Amino acid sequence: MFFDNLEYINIDGQTADFPKHFHETFCISLIHQGIEQIEFEDQSFFSEKGSISITNPYEIHANPLSESKVALKFDTIYLSGDLMKYLFEGKNITFENRKINNEKANLLFVQLTKAMDTGNAKTIELALHRFANAIKYHSQENMGTHGKPHFSDFNEIDLYIENNIHEKFNLDDLSRMANINKYGFVKKFKAATGMTPMNYILMKKVFSCKELIDAHTELTDVAYRYNFTDMAHFSKTFKRFVGVSPKKYQTHLIEIL
Repeated sequence: MFFDNLEYINIDGQTADFPKHFHETFCISLIHQGIEQIEFEDQSFFSEKGSISITNPYEIHANPLSESKVALKFDTIYLSGDLMKYLFEGKNITFENRKINNEKANLLFVQLTKAMDTGNAKTIELALHRFANAIKYHSQENMGTHGKPHFSDFNEIDLYIENNIHEKFNLDDLSRMANINKYGFVKKFKAATGMTPMNYILMKKVFSCKELIDAHTELTDVAYRYNFTDMAHFSKTFKRFVGVSPKKYQTHLIEIL
């Protein structure tokens, strides 16, 4: 089904920062409580209760808590670039304005999540088109496509990580591959990607794990397959990047079957 890669999650009671990361999809969130901060390299955006925030694919960002005393509550919809292009009649689009304040868009966002809960393709498609029409006036046509961060001298390292994502990694081995001492490697990798090597690897592991999880997945098997120390380490790392534990994420998938 065309909408198989469309998903949403509910985050209720977020009290920890999201570290630097990126998504391969558009990430669209409706804030229900608290203030969400999206921190890019050179600027930050704040989205309060009743607003919609958007990040484009492959944008490196962090989400520090702007209010330590108020837990964040929000829903996030993930739309692939291909799906967004289909919805916008073949155009590659981007969102330069990261915050939308529009009651109709909020209503259609909620209707889309409810449609996704039904699992009915026609209901989802109708709700998705309505929501896309509500946000298209906040978008701009992008003459190119959203691509992965530029790795310059680290393309070989990135490919090695992709091809061996289940393995354990250490800085000594990676720095030898790059022909740089360990400390120079960390510094140059962060300058090129915006993230430390280990943060990047953990992010890639978590998002790879996330794709494997369905209603029948044995989470313990996933944890050990990806060489996490134990289930607690896997759960903590998964929640750090996704916002919910792998068990809660799996439960959500079961509920919408």
